[in-house]
Amino acid sequence: MRPDDWHLTHDLDAFLERAGEFLRSRPALHTVPLTVVDSLRRRGPHIYGPEDPLFGTLDVAGDVRGVFFRTPPHRLNLTSLTEEGAEALAERLAADGRRFPGMSADRDTAALFAAAWSRRTGVDSQLVERQRLYRLGELTSPGAVPAGRARVADAADRDLLIRWHDAFMDDTGAHTGQDAGAWADSRIAYGGITLWETPDGAPVAMSGVTPEVAGQVRVAPVYTPPALRGRGYAGAATVEVSRAAQASGAAEILLFTDLANPTSNGLYQRIGYREVADFAVYAFG
Repeated sequence: MRPDDWHLTHDLDAFLERAGEFLRSRPALHTVPLTVVDSLRRRGPHIYGPEDPLFGTLDVAGDVRGVFFRTPPHRLNLTSLTEEGAEALAERLAADGRRFPGMSADRDTAALFAAAWSRRTGVDSQLVERQRLYRLGELTSPGAVPAGRARVADAADRDLLIRWHDAFMDDTGAHTGQDAGAWADSRIAYGGITLWETPDGAPVAMSGVTPEVAGQVRVAPVYTPPALRGRGYAGAATVEVSRAAQASGAAEILLFTDLANPTSNGLYQRIGYREVADFAVYAFG
């Protein structure tokens, strides 16, 4: 496998012409590129930053073996690669003089590429987060449901969604570069946030879901303000958004967790989510 087997482009349509079928072939494992590419198509190429996104396809004799994308200034995201594919990509990107702050992929691919990148560039790599991808099996209640009800957020909730979006990003460190107002408008437009509110109508948690692409949706973000945690609000909201996704006909309902957070991992397993694969995030430099 050679470095020039990797085809790089800034053209989203050209990328999808090569990689679209490959991405749709494994919608659960490819949930992140599928949803990011969908967002770029619907909302424009610069929703995550002012620079043009970069896409890559590993094409060997007409057979796509893997892809990557990057929305600068953010990290590289890779689908599963063999050791040879990871080495060829590291060589190609290093030879082109490209640099980036880190990368994410399934656990094995991430380790392979991080090691290859360090060898090629002399840049240190550090594992900074371990994640687990879950798929919904049989949806169940996590236990006693808190008083209140679920409702889909609407335009009147815009300011609240902006505040909670920013608070979630601060909590997780997962700053995507998106404008919070544009994010809220997009989610409101397709009913992509469900709020849990108390009997007096006060919102106390939110659970979101991405648009359906290739039969899959991903639950994200899930957020409860710190003072209201531990009362079952996030679990109740997530059950409701998962139920709505099932009713909409989504074939696969997915979510990621941080493996360093046993509370969220335990909650999602109790309501019926089952392990698919582990992922890893590395920082470079």
